[in-house]
Amino acid sequence: MPPGIPFIVGNELAERFSFYGMRSILLAYMTLYLCQPGGELNVFPDKEAEAWIHLFVASAYLFPVIGGILSDAFLGKYKTILILSVVYCVGHGFLACMESVGDTRVMLLLGLSLVAIGSGGIKPCVSAHVGDQFGHANRTLLSKVFGWFYLSINVGAFFSGILTPFLLEAKRQAGSIGDLIYPYFIWLIGEKAEGELLFGHHYAFGLPGVLMAIATLLFWMGRKQFTHVPPSGRIYFKQLSEKENLRALAKLWIVFSFVVLFWALFDQIGTLWQVQARQLVRELPSWFPFFGGYELLPAQVSAVFNPLFILILVPVFNAYIYPLLSRFSSLTALKKMGIGLWLMVLAFLIASIIQELLEAGESLHIGWQILACLILTASEVMVSITCLEFAYTQAPRAMKSLVMALFLLTVSLGNYLTSGVKFILTDSLGKSVFSAADEFWFWTALMAVGAFFYLFVSRFYKPEELLHKSA
Repeated sequence: MPPGIPFIVGNELAERFSFYGMRSILLAYMTLYLCQPGGELNVFPDKEAEAWIHLFVASAYLFPVIGGILSDAFLGKYKTILILSVVYCVGHGFLACMESVGDTRVMLLLGLSLVAIGSGGIKPCVSAHVGDQFGHANRTLLSKVFGWFYLSINVGAFFSGILTPFLLEAKRQAGSIGDLIYPYFIWLIGEKAEGELLFGHHYAFGLPGVLMAIATLLFWMGRKQFTHVPPSGRIYFKQLSEKENLRALAKLWIVFSFVVLFWALFDQIGTLWQVQARQLVRELPSWFPFFGGYELLPAQVSAVFNPLFILILVPVFNAYIYPLLSRFSSLTALKKMGIGLWLMVLAFLIASIIQELLEAGESLHIGWQILACLILTASEVMVSITCLEFAYTQAPRAMKSLVMALFLLTVSLGNYLTSGVKFILTDSLGKSVFSAADEFWFWTALMAVGAFFYLFVSRFYKPEELLHKSA
């Protein structure tokens, strides 16, 4: 195993804790808690906040294109990651200081902008940096390490999904987890009255900032262990314009266009699904490990269960499901992604039915949304993880970071699509002109159409692996 891998995986775990933790509380903070420094409440309407959050996520996944070019042509992956990680940390600092100085909405915008630049800029470089540690001699380990890489993302996301919403919303309330731990943190937060928030947004946004600083330190510590592929310089742009490379990029983008639809639906687990979770009975049964008998916060549902299911499903798919499916047909990366798109249709179909029942006056338990989240996560395993490795192997050798950026651009375009639809559907009061159920059905139908057309495209794509000759 290449010696630099543990540093990259550790960096990714801490960085993903940072990003997903901050992102998981944006909707709740913007719609329930945002105040100006003087103490006056200044929250966003739900639908308007959803649209802005998807715009932020889209921007965070747009900057990888710039990061990929900086990395491949000028600075190299290591310098690009290190410099932009510092920008990332500064952005977290702005978020942690909100409501202390200046206009809170301006501070929020500045912080999110810097996080988008830093987070987006390093994304393609980190995943491509993983691939650079391998050559033909240890090619067989690449798939396994990309699996570990994706697991590290979700370990970070899982723990941030538990901790960060808790820091934002936990109260000193009889019978709650907040009341249970309150005596141990009086030294830090001081005396709190019954029903008062224990920690609040400074701690909730501050913890991701600390983790990002740790991620930056870990990456710097591994600098002597990495295989460094130097930037191409001016020749990069010549290579970019070569017919063969343009053809490879165009081929890849045909597949990526369907992944855009996947992300347009997937990332709504932090917005549309979170609003739905507020309407569900969220108390977990007493037999549930650790949290049985307690009520989940709406922001915790997808933020906790999606990464938890990833941690469970990745080894299950690799050990059992993929070998089982391979008995019936040759299971290529393209076929995996096709199955994953239909699983996304099923997940949103269940969520649509849940919303219909809620609007009909039914009382439903959060377990039904957790079931939909399980299927959505299975879709993620088959689409996102597979496409990450597929994109690296199909990328021209001098453009690995750029192709990783184009893969991440699918996330950006998916969120721009979602944000645009939500802005169009929002009236002057910040409310949707459609019912929530109608919106769920719209996304379900759109994904079904995309998955249907993907069947035809995937049959004609001819993959071609392009790896570095030595590690």
